[in-house]
Amino acid sequence: MDIKEIQSLIKFVSKSGVHEVKLQTKDFKIDIKNTAPEKTIVQATTAMPQVVQDVPENQVVNPTQNQTLNTSEEVVDDNLLTIKSPMIGTFYRKPSPDKPTFVNVGDEVNSDSIVCIIEAMKLFNEIEAEVNGKIVKVLVDDATPVEFGQPLFLVEPS
Repeated sequence: MDIKEIQSLIKFVSKSGVHEVKLQTKDFKIDIKNTAPEKTIVQATTAMPQVVQDVPENQVVNPTQNQTLNTSEEVVDDNLLTIKSPMIGTFYRKPSPDKPTFVNVGDEVNSDSIVCIIEAMKLFNEIEAEVNGKIVKVLVDDATPVEFGQPLFLVEPS
């Protein structure tokens, strides 16, 4: 089961009124409990140690990396969306020092557009916009540490 399928399952549980969903395969087990309208508890296990977290509805536990990922952007002032960091690491605007930045203010992005890279434990993770729109503001300096959930970009939806 990939992360997109897990995200879809969590959205289904939170919007459908179902209180609990359990899914188990040979290599993977996930339990999703909708305890309150604003929170969904996700418990996922793989060959790795068990992960249990109480997370807001717009987040999902990535059991393969033992981390929580943001699956949607938070609406902020004047209909702008915030692209947030899905992990702790170092934020990079370019794929390498001699290459151009992924996005600049004024650039149009779609949901599959790579907007930055976050390095975590020597792994370089490409971060997608997950929204269609125009970059209004870059909120983080290049090559600086970021926290989980930290706002990275403001986007005007199209």
